[in-house]
Amino acid sequence: MGPVSLQVETEQEQKPEREMDCYHSLLQAGSQLENTLQQVSVSMSMKEVDGYIEKQVAYLSGGRGEDSSVIVTLPEYSAFSDIPEESLAKVLTYLTLIPRARQPGVKFIIILDRRLDTWTSIKTALARIAASFPGNLHLVLVLRPTSFFQRTVTDLGFRFSQEDFMLKMPVVMLSSVTDLLRYVDENQLTSEFGGTLDYCHSDWIVLRTAIESFAVTVKDIAQMLQAFGTELAETKLPAEGTAIMRLLSTHTDKYRKLKEAIRSVSKEGRHLLASLEASGREEDSLWDVRLDWETVQRLLAQLRGMESAFDGFFEKHHLKLQQYLQLLRYEHRFQEMELSLEHLASQEREMSSSGEKLTQTEQTLRDLDILEAHAQEEMVSAQIIILHGHQLAASHHYAMALILQRGNELRHRCDTLSNALRVKRAHLSRAHRLLLRLGQAQSWCDDGAYLLAQQLVDKFQSKEGAQAALKDMDRFLEGAPSLLSSGPDLLAVEFESVLTPEIQVQIGETFEKHTVVQEMIHNRQVCLRKLADKHVRPIQLVAPRAESPPRSKSPLFSPKHGVDGLKFSFDLSLPGKRTSRKSPASRKIEVMHDYQENRSSLLSSLEGEDSPDLLKRHVMRELIETERVYVEELLSVLLGYRGEMENPALAGLLPPILRSKRNVLFGNMPEIYNFHSRVFLHDLEGCLETPEGVGACFLERKENFKVYECYCQNKPRSESLWRQYSDCAFFQECQKKLEHKLGLDSYLLKPVQRLTKYQLLLKELLKYSAGGCEGTSELQAALAAMLHLLKSVNDSMHQIAITGYQGELCDLGRVLMQGSFSVWISHKKGPTRMKELARFKPTQRHLFLYERALLFCKCREEHGEGADKTPSYSFKHCLKMSAVGITENVKGDVKKFEIWYSGREEVYAVQAPTVEVKTAWLGELRRILTNQQKLLKDERCVDIQMPDHIRRSPPMSERG
Repeated sequence: MGPVSLQVETEQEQKPEREMDCYHSLLQAGSQLENTLQQVSVSMSMKEVDGYIEKQVAYLSGGRGEDSSVIVTLPEYSAFSDIPEESLAKVLTYLTLIPRARQPGVKFIIILDRRLDTWTSIKTALARIAASFPGNLHLVLVLRPTSFFQRTVTDLGFRFSQEDFMLKMPVVMLSSVTDLLRYVDENQLTSEFGGTLDYCHSDWIVLRTAIESFAVTVKDIAQMLQAFGTELAETKLPAEGTAIMRLLSTHTDKYRKLKEAIRSVSKEGRHLLASLEASGREEDSLWDVRLDWETVQRLLAQLRGMESAFDGFFEKHHLKLQQYLQLLRYEHRFQEMELSLEHLASQEREMSSSGEKLTQTEQTLRDLDILEAHAQEEMVSAQIIILHGHQLAASHHYAMALILQRGNELRHRCDTLSNALRVKRAHLSRAHRLLLRLGQAQSWCDDGAYLLAQQLVDKFQSKEGAQAALKDMDRFLEGAPSLLSSGPDLLAVEFESVLTPEIQVQIGETFEKHTVVQEMIHNRQVCLRKLADKHVRPIQLVAPRAESPPRSKSPLFSPKHGVDGLKFSFDLSLPGKRTSRKSPASRKIEVMHDYQENRSSLLSSLEGEDSPDLLKRHVMRELIETERVYVEELLSVLLGYRGEMENPALAGLLPPILRSKRNVLFGNMPEIYNFHSRVFLHDLEGCLETPEGVGACFLERKENFKVYECYCQNKPRSESLWRQYSDCAFFQECQKKLEHKLGLDSYLLKPVQRLTKYQLLLKELLKYSAGGCEGTSELQAALAAMLHLLKSVNDSMHQIAITGYQGELCDLGRVLMQGSFSVWISHKKGPTRMKELARFKPTQRHLFLYERALLFCKCREEHGEGADKTPSYSFKHCLKMSAVGITENVKGDVKKFEIWYSGREEVYAVQAPTVEVKTAWLGELRRILTNQQKLLKDERCVDIQMPDHIRRSPPMSERG
């Protein structure tokens, strides 16, 4: 449990004073009601008298004698003597308890009606009354028998027994009802004794039963109210909102049930009051009825008082529960917001205040934008929580202090985060401005070097050409960035707050580069001024060619290649795919290398006078400049075509299927762009002044160039998709925006063209490098690596067209060779080992040599309208290299060799198209078999050293 939960628990344990006051009021009202019930209730109910009240053995008529003595009447009852002593005692106790509960110490008068009985019965009744009567017996009035005989017997018997009875209780023997009036008023006697008192025994039973039931119900209600109040007061509040809601629901249900019970008993009490009022309307109404009415009225009033106290207590308790639930929810939202703000603050602390590179800083600024947007959303939510807290405090919440404290904490966290983000943005923006200015300065230096390299020697051999070149250089110098004029020291002072060791290094490199470019420009200006001051005879060109305008550096220029440039073919298609019926050979993609006339003229003129080092530098500059243009062209395609596929404004022009197949159309061009823009271009730029290091640069990134294999393997699918949708309005609109003269397909060919051009430029660098020069061996290795890459790409293009092979081609290892051959097959069958007659006509098979297997396939060619479809190689047979042997020379044909399998069980006579192809294949096969023999020898050595019980199984080639 965290500190927040502990504080909430402490708050809920401090019960509000008003709630406790209401609870004490409830207990006090319950105590008063209980006292009243004790005063007016009897300890015995009518049900405990065994039904003798209903039999009218004795009853309270409500009449009063002298001194307000209560009259208990025992009417004629023939089975009186049969009543058990215990039952008679209960009857008399019950009847006397009722008056005694209202008026303690009250006296009683018994009227014993025995007018139809005998003296024996009278004597027995008096004796039982004397033994069982529990109250203060004031007088016993006996109506003696009316018959002459029984009256005489009674008189004689009473005369002789009078003293015995008088010692126990005062007994008066009455001869008639008239004698009874001398002791009791007429209006206190019922009609059977000649009085006027209205009494109905059945009505009295009903009324008495109702009063007793009402008293019991009121007592139960009072006890339930007290018990429920105590339960509420002693309830420990849980720490979960769901538990609080269940508690609220449970308490509300109990409260409603109790309220329903109170309404029911109140209704019963009002009905009882109405019955009592109806019985006591006359002025001479019974005194007992008036007392019962007062008792019921008093109980109802006290019940209403207790109900009111309970309502007040429950209202306070219910409010406390609701406020506690509000506090829990507020605390939960506070904790979530606190964690969210802390997470945002952690992200802000982890974010760098400055970047080493401009792209890093721009990415950090974009990340900061996202973080600020998220933080703004969270701070708005925090303000809502704070406002909700003020609303709770305004409603007099019992935890007002805690709620206001939480609001202040949130406000402080929001202010701290906002200030941190503002400071972070200021630092990043300052660092971005510095890096941007450094980048502009470096670009200006690069443009200067490009300007010097672009100027043609034959152009400024004349005075006018030299003057025009000087003007171009003067205009260029006028556009120098202001940062270069301030100096590194002044720059360090201006951006002291964001300087890091990396940025300081960049500043030093930028000004060092500026110094070099300035020196180069100054030297060129000196030469041009000399040429402008005097006439210079033009250098004769070795191979004069027509001039063409220099290529633009813009990434939006069209890839237009001159027809006089160097041209070569690169096999990208699959054998068997024909462009016409007469040409079954492989389709070639012709790659045009625009060695511009200006460059040719420049190199031709320079070859006559300049050194090889200078020529190498010119080739190196061309490599770097064309690399920059290549990167910019890739970027224009990715942004202008691929990126526009996500543009909602062009969604109507783009077929839906193209949106889901953009990875097919563009392949892994983004991966190629990332490699060249972020890695390879920077490596080449580092070799500008040291061309001897470019070979090592190619070798170091040899593995990265494998991204072209994936691109070239996807090229047939890309071309097929382009042919289907080349007339799409989307591509036309994008081409119009980019101002490209050629369509997208020309730019999709750029990676293939660039890959083939590297080996040509490496050959030129080797041409101007002497055998013992530094970096020559690396250049040769780099050229070999690029040629091998071209071969691997070509082989992989064929491999992807294999169909019908059951398994994964990648399990066979890397594809080493592939080509078409004429094949004769022979094999031995069964125990006779008879040799099949060799076929006179060979089969044409396309062979794929892998590290672990040799595949025989049949080339499937398409004809007619489907001739442009991608061909395929149908798998026929697979030989594991672990069971292969070769015979290098076959009698009668220098282009033939044999491949035999499983100890010459199967022999394949293979005829290569040329002796050179045969030699290359045999060399690769010998290398694989030699490596296998060496590996097998090593395994056998290990087996000899191992115990027999753990020796490995023989290799596949040795198993029978």
